[in-house]
Amino acid sequence: MILSGLEIAKKAAEGKEIIIRPFAPEKVGPNSYDLRLADTLIIYEDDILDMRQAGKTKEIIIPEEGYVLQPGTLYLGRTLEYTETYGYVPMLEGRSSMGRLGISIHITAGFGDVGFKGFWTLEIHCLHPVRIYAGERICQIYYHKIEGDYIPYQGKYQDNTGIQASMKYKDR
Repeated sequence: MILSGLEIAKKAAEGKEIIIRPFAPEKVGPNSYDLRLADTLIIYEDDILDMRQAGKTKEIIIPEEGYVLQPGTLYLGRTLEYTETYGYVPMLEGRSSMGRLGISIHITAGFGDVGFKGFWTLEIHCLHPVRIYAGERICQIYYHKIEGDYIPYQGKYQDNTGIQASMKYKDR
């Protein structure tokens, strides 16, 4: 079962099972809630990424006039909104308007975990050079009901405050 937009708004107003901060009613869709892009991106500086080591990254601040994404580069960004989810599995997808510009907001990490608390790190890439702007609605979050008892997420990306590069090297 996927929650309707009205149910997402109701749960967010209650602030127990779904928390979205800041919350704005105009970002509620038929069955999702739009999330915005923060003003910072990071890119990897290493020519070869090693999954057993932390990658060296460079920060990019998106200026008011926007920033042009280039094909072939992975940009990590984050949502402006902070979320917490209990009793539901949060899912993240790009908005169709972004897809029609050739922008993807995740490669494999659109699936969230019940109990996740934090900002969403976006795995942004594009098919064509495209100018992006901070504060724009870039993706949407939606929620699946989870059945049965569950163990809430307590992993390495919990309680984040900024963009998080891969921490795969911590999995040993």
